[in-house]
Amino acid sequence: QVQLVESGGGLVQAGGSLRLSCAASGGTFSSYVMGWFRQAPGKEREFVASIRWSGGSTDFADSVKGRFTISRDYAKSAVLLQMNSLKPEDTAVYYCATRLAYAGAPYRYWGQGTQVTVSS
Repeated sequence: QVQLVESGGGLVQAGGSLRLSCAASGGTFSSYVMGWFRQAPGKEREFVASIRWSGGSTDFADSVKGRFTISRDYAKSAVLLQMNSLKPEDTAVYYCATRLAYAGAPYRYWGQGTQVTVSS
């Protein structure tokens, strides 16, 4: 069974940085896309970034382009989300998710989420 465990959330001042990690287990992820989503209080869950495990192609929401990067840590079977120049509007619960790497595939497996709070 695929399991995803996020870590690295916390409280940071505006302009600061945080790095989130998503440790993946229970599967062979070479044919998967790893994604990050977030959900702020009272808002819909939204896409943040994704990376194809094999090949490394990435995608970002417009709201985080130029500030966030996503990468893979093969040794730890983890996906990292580096968040720089954080803004109060980045405050949310951040979720890691994974799906098969074909067009239209749904994100099937989700982590439990990690809270990111950015103070002004």
